[in-house]
Amino acid sequence: MGQSHRTQKVADRIKVVVAQLLETKIKDPRLGFVTVTDARVTGDLQNASIFYTVLGDEEQRAATAAALESAKGVIRSAVGRDLQTRITPSIEFFEDGLPESAKALDSLLDKVHVLDAEVAQLRKNATFAGGADPYKVPKVIED
Repeated sequence: MGQSHRTQKVADRIKVVVAQLLETKIKDPRLGFVTVTDARVTGDLQNASIFYTVLGDEEQRAATAAALESAKGVIRSAVGRDLQTRITPSIEFFEDGLPESAKALDSLLDKVHVLDAEVAQLRKNATFAGGADPYKVPKVIED
């Protein structure tokens, strides 16, 4: 079953609030160039999953994950103040797999372009099989 309209609105608002907090208030030096890509909330608004990407290598990703984990309480408090709901959802951060899947798709597209170029080269030198006119009607020999 899909998300209700209300949970989708809450998830969108959480996404905006967290992105603004990371940009303005969280001053952790471990925090890299973070982009909040998605937020999902359970139907009972108890748990929120926030997906993010980090520009950089594996070391910067690990440092950013540690910074987000340490700032989780501040972020949850700010989300609770902004949402003004009866229950403030607990927050979990997940690194989004979008960059890896995009790289895999790009490599597959590069491979397809190389194979297309090979087929085009083979097509230039190709000749018809059988004869000059493959649609020539065969002669019928009667006895």
